[in-house]
Amino acid sequence: MRDAIVTASVPEAGFAITAAVTTGLVRETQRRHGLSPTATAAAGRLITGAALLGAGLKDTLRISLQAAGDGPLQRVAAEAWLTASGRIGARAYVKAPRADLPLNAAGKFDVAGAIGSGTLHVTKAYEEGQPYSGVVPLQSGEIAEDLAFYLLTSEQIPSAVALGVLADPSGVVAAGGVIAQVLPDADEKAIAMLERRALELPPITTLISNGADAHELIKYFAGEADVRSERVIEVGFACLCTRERVETALAGLGADELLKMSRERPRTDATCEFCKNVYVFSSAELAELVTLLKKA
Repeated sequence: MRDAIVTASVPEAGFAITAAVTTGLVRETQRRHGLSPTATAAAGRLITGAALLGAGLKDTLRISLQAAGDGPLQRVAAEAWLTASGRIGARAYVKAPRADLPLNAAGKFDVAGAIGSGTLHVTKAYEEGQPYSGVVPLQSGEIAEDLAFYLLTSEQIPSAVALGVLADPSGVVAAGGVIAQVLPDADEKAIAMLERRALELPPITTLISNGADAHELIKYFAGEADVRSERVIEVGFACLCTRERVETALAGLGADELLKMSRERPRTDATCEFCKNVYVFSSAELAELVTLLKKA
């Protein structure tokens, strides 16, 4: 099943829905980082959440999510942005990618235990102007509940969030999510309806593994209500790293450190933490960068 995000409104019920199938996106994230099963579930939920929120972005806005806690995973980060082609690009990484925990009492991945107590950071970055950042304490570490809490407390938008990753020894079987948000000026009935539909929704990964696409996820959530204004957006793994950006990062080390590196080793490898691409710089290239820094 092809990864995709679908956005729609359900005006008679008073809320909007964004749904996504992200199985391929999560598989690629797991492959690039060699994630443990629990780390795959954590990163998969977060990157799916970022992609869902990214569907509402415009122009060059980028959204970044970071769940940082005292659990063995330490930090999980994900970013999503709207590309020039109108596609959602997304990427993620885990600070301790091989950290793992046994399944919890419900037989599910223990994402909450792996992240632990901490904070959820949400940043919206623009090409121009200062980025907007919000920080909330993690409510459960299960990601979905934490995103819903952020949306309610920081953006004053009552929301229902469902995120899921299903995996077996062969790899990621299904991944996806739904974010439903109360429309502006909706009444208390809309909030009650939103809460009821969230409780009635079957597990996201069960629906996806049984063949549901993003359109069908929306229909499951909307129930009998009329769904309008559906828009389909492609989503896939992407990265923003370039050799030029890596050079800028190296320059930040300062001329003295770069000169030392150029003298101590014939080559320096710089690895992108998001996509794991390796950029190789010879000692001569580092020395040239030192020269440029001293001229600046």
